[in-house]
Amino acid sequence: MNSKEFRAELVKIMPGYDWTVHQSRLDWRLEATGIQSSGSNRLSTLSVVRVEREGQKPVYEAKSAGYGRRARWLHTHKDGTLARALRGLQDYYEAVASTHYGHAGALKHGRKAKDAPAATEAAP
Repeated sequence: MNSKEFRAELVKIMPGYDWTVHQSRLDWRLEATGIQSSGSNRLSTLSVVRVEREGQKPVYEAKSAGYGRRARWLHTHKDGTLARALRGLQDYYEAVASTHYGHAGALKHGRKAKDAPAATEAAP
């Protein structure tokens, strides 16, 4: 696979990112960075590395960072296809979000006195 084909694969699966494919001295390694931005604010950075050594199947490594140019990498996921590497990354973030949401709910529930009647909200 060459850099042009790699870029086409990235744009096909993740068209919401602006992709830059980086030059590599190694013919078996391709690397690209995708960014999402709003104005001059970088909202998300995604890095994808494709490694395909002779006689082996390719391995994709996807990692992402949050808000800002200097944001730290949050998580990395490797898999045999680009789609699965990106899905693994997304699944991880969804699992973490679910866990954090559950803990936030427990803290919210803990702020209410046990014997206090439940407050009801009026419909808008």
